[in-house]
Amino acid sequence: MKTILITGASSGIGAATARIFASRGWHTVITCSKNKESLFSLKKELEQSFAVPCDAYVCDMGHYEEVEALFSQIPAPHALINNAGRSYFGLLSEMSLQDWHHIMDSNLNACFYTCKLAIPPMVRRKEGRILNISSVWGETGASMETAYSASKGALNALTRALAKELAPSNIQVNALAPGVIDTAMNAHLTPEEAEALKAEIPADRYGTPEEVAELAWQVIHAPAYMTGQIISIDGGWL
Repeated sequence: MKTILITGASSGIGAATARIFASRGWHTVITCSKNKESLFSLKKELEQSFAVPCDAYVCDMGHYEEVEALFSQIPAPHALINNAGRSYFGLLSEMSLQDWHHIMDSNLNACFYTCKLAIPPMVRRKEGRILNISSVWGETGASMETAYSASKGALNALTRALAKELAPSNIQVNALAPGVIDTAMNAHLTPEEAEALKAEIPADRYGTPEEVAELAWQVIHAPAYMTGQIISIDGGWL
């Protein structure tokens, strides 16, 4: 049985992705930093619904010591999905240094930490899959979300560079760049702003976490020749 580590899995895209992989027979390791109740509820759901092992850990992926402790307790993952992250909405000039570092720790440094620890056993096996959850803002940038955009742009660059580094070891590294997905991350929008944003999307709706999760499954199982790609799922928006 193969093992997958999915970070930021207590809700939204992470939880939907965990359900997909557990339902298809994977040993699923899930983490979150704060929402312990939801995380362990998901663990129970996956084990009862799909009769597969599921391990749940409360871990701040932006702190290397916690990530290192996590990896000492889990099987070496065959696949890694870096989904943990946070957003910040506001003017850059009014952003605190602490908020900036929190964004970078959660969205970029966390990916470095997990990859650093997951890669050595993948290299020994000559097999592995890494999928980073990025954003359309990593390609185009968003006003009032400068730090978030910068972190996701850096994540895209990391994805492309790491894919080249690991290709000789038969390890594929790709990223998904979702557009507007119906998750709590968009809770800062007023109803009027949400409607105006939806009107800009050719599909005339927000995406669902389940759609992103299904694409994550497909990318993890894509032909080995596909690596270093940033794959958009945005309803034709950008």
